[in-house]
Parts: sequence; C-alpha cells; structure tokens
Amino acid sequence: MLESLGFGEVGTRLTSASEHTGQWSGGKKPREPAGGRALGAGNSVEEEMSGESVVSSAVPAAATRTTSFKGTSPSSKYVKLNVGGALYYTTMQTLTKQDTMLKAMFSGRMEVLTDSEGWILIDRCGKHFGTILNYLRDGAVPLPESRREIEELLAEAKYYLVQGLVEECQAALQNKDTYEPFCKVPVITSSKEEQKLIATSNKPAVKLLYNRSNNKYSYTSNSDDNMLKNIELFDKLSLRFNGRVLFIKDVIGDEICCWSFYGQGRKIAEVCCTSIVYATEKKQTKVEFPEARIYEETLNILLYEAQDGRGPDNALLEATGGAAGRSHHLDEDEERERERIERVRRIHIKRPDDRAHLHQ
Repeated sequence: MLESLGFGEVGTRLTSASEHTGQWSGGKKPREPAGGRALGAGNSVEEEMSGESVVSSAVPAAATRTTSFKGTSPSSKYVKLNVGGALYYTTMQTLTKQDTMLKAMFSGRMEVLTDSEGWILIDRCGKHFGTILNYLRDGAVPLPESRREIEELLAEAKYYLVQGLVEECQAALQNKDTYEPFCKVPVITSSKEEQKLIATSNKPAVKLLYNRSNNKYSYTSNSDDNMLKNIELFDKLSLRFNGRVLFIKDVIGDEICCWSFYGQGRKIAEVCCTSIVYATEKKQTKVEFPEARIYEETLNILLYEAQDGRGPDNALLEATGGAAGRSHHLDEDEERERERIERVRRIHIKRPDDRAHLHQ
C-alpha cells in the first residue's frame, strides 16, 4: 500500500535515516559507546537525516533522544507532537489508522526524535497539521476556502503521504480553476451580521452605506449624480481589491451616503458624503463625491492586511501613523465637521433677527 501511495521514496529516506541512527534490518542495533550521541558526532541533525530531519537544527544529545514505539498499545497510547513549534496531543490509533508516513514513523519501522520533555519533534509547519490529524481520525475534513490555503494543505498532505487528502485538495483546486466567483460583496441585513462579518474576517474591510430614503429634505441638483458616482467607485474598488479587502454594502443604515474603513476588527476611518445646506428659504441635503479621500483611505486600509498568515506589519503601521494616527485623524475630521455644522446653524438662527432688524 505504501508503494502505491508513492512511499518508495519515503522508504529510501527511512533507510537512509536507519543507516545514520544505527538501526539494522534484523532489528538489532550496534551498541553505542558510553556517552555517545544518537547521531554522528559533530554533525547537525539535518545533516544526519539528509535534509529530511524531524528537527530544524542540531540538538544536543542531552536534550534529545531517539525512541521507538514498538510494542505500545495503539488504542490507549497518547503522543505529544511538536510540529514546527505547534504542540498537539493525539493517539497512536489516529497516527497509525491510515497507511501514511506517520504510520511508518509510529509503528516501529523507524525511530523518532524526542526532546527532554517527551515531545516528538517534526520539522514541518504546524499550521495545517491539525487538519491532517482530523482527516486521519475521521476520513474527511472541510477544506479551506482560500486557494492559497488549499495549496498549503496539499503540500503538507503530500509530505505525510495522506493520499485521500491529496486527491481532495487537487479536486478542489481543479474546481476553482473551472469556476471561481470573481467578486463577492455581502449586503448586510442587520447590525449583528455586520459586526460578525468584520470581526471574523482576516482582511481589512470597506463598507459603503447608502440609503436615499433617509433624507428628510430635498436634494441639491448634483446629489443624485454624486450618489451614483460613490456607488460606481465602490463597485470598481471591490473588483480591483476583492482578494485583499472585504467589501460590504449596507442599505439599511441611518445615513444617506457614508464610507467606513475597518482594520483588525475596529473602525479606522470614516468618510461621510452628505451635509445639510441652506439654500434660499429651505434646507437641502447635499451628497458629495470625495473621490481622492476615498482612494486615500482605501490605500491606508491595506496597511492592515495580514502578511503571510500573520497579522499586519506593526512597524509599518507605526511608521505611517496607522493605528493611533488614523483614529486621531478621524477625531480631527469629526471635530471640524461638528464645528462647520454649528457655524451653519448659528448663521441660520440669526437670519430671522437680521430680517426683523432690517424691516425696522
């Protein structure tokens, strides 16, 4: 079965490892000299394992030892695994359930390296190892939505020779090649849904709220055109940056036209496109199209994009005035807007008195 899974290459690697660790085909091992190392003295573990080591660098003999799992009870034996720094507990039964490289490692056919605390060291990224274990345990597992993560999982499945998972990942990638929606823009139905979308997304988010029916007054002559320009720009940005930014539409909010920008689950900036103006004898609602400001905030929000599966670059955020700087910028804008509204309100209030004075 291992050969049908491409295990011939792995068998070569295991044979190489056996030669270096002193494991013989007859099951006997030459006696090591007192105080000797499990691997050749003076060489790193990587060198001894010919590039297929289970730890990433040389480990002192006092801190590590080789051990075999022959004769243990698969149904009850728990194993502690350190996979690239990620720690996992699982059973021998799970590890030996399917015919994979892990079964070869833990069924006594090769020796594995452990540290002084009993953790078995495997020199692979631990990001998807939990998914590998779930597949070995259950025979099926939900695949990630992201193409990049599926490719990462495929690489791990190939390394551990989990053939069934390899086939599922390859089929999922082929389906994505056949048809993958270019852009998905959710339209929120409640504030709870909005909060959940933003909180659970690993991408920065841009939300456009537009609701023409919220207006209490008449619109200025250019307001309708500017409203359409805001919507068109949102659509263009969502097509351009949909893979990097979560775009959300809100048509039930209390504003008429407003852009909101989110990073790490919190609001970073806001661009409100409406204001009240006083033309002749009545109030009117004015919708603006601050195109340059919208582009600026969209580019700024890309600073909160996760880098290689990690969070955003905090040094870059600090250098560009990201976290605190952006919120301070938002506070200043809000303060200026409040001052402008108050100034307009004072002018409007004085008008009747001025007219009465003129009539006198």
